[in-house]
Amino acid sequence: MSTKQLWFLNSSVTIRVSQSDGQDSVSILDHRVPHGDSPPMHFHRTEDEIFHILEGEFRVKVQDQEHRVGPGAIVLLPKGIPHTYRAESSAGGRFLTVTVRGDFERFVRATSRPAQGPGLPEPVAPSPEAIQVLSTAAAQYGIEIVGPPLN
Repeated sequence: MSTKQLWFLNSSVTIRVSQSDGQDSVSILDHRVPHGDSPPMHFHRTEDEIFHILEGEFRVKVQDQEHRVGPGAIVLLPKGIPHTYRAESSAGGRFLTVTVRGDFERFVRATSRPAQGPGLPEPVAPSPEAIQVLSTAAAQYGIEIVGPPLN
């Protein structure tokens, strides 16, 4: 198994287990995110997603419920259920995502660039055009963006 480090939006993602490594298409991605990082509210059509928090404090919104979670917490995000998170710790946070079928991993690969170093990329506020490109790419991988990020 090889690892690959990518810059995905304003985060750093290391692919620890690729969906192509085994026979069940399990994917484990290691995310490092800055303070305030929050993807748009979205859901996955084809796969459940599991978050395992390694570092930092997060606010996780699943449908209309919010939860505060920290290191050691595991959150199951069933397919078809809208969700998002926000990194609340001043130092940001780190978590694993576990999925099967490979759609989320392929989406991350398609919308990322190779990491230029071990840290996080310079943060960039997404333009309306970038959000549209992201939404179109997400739809190709069974992910639907349905709302804004958390403030």
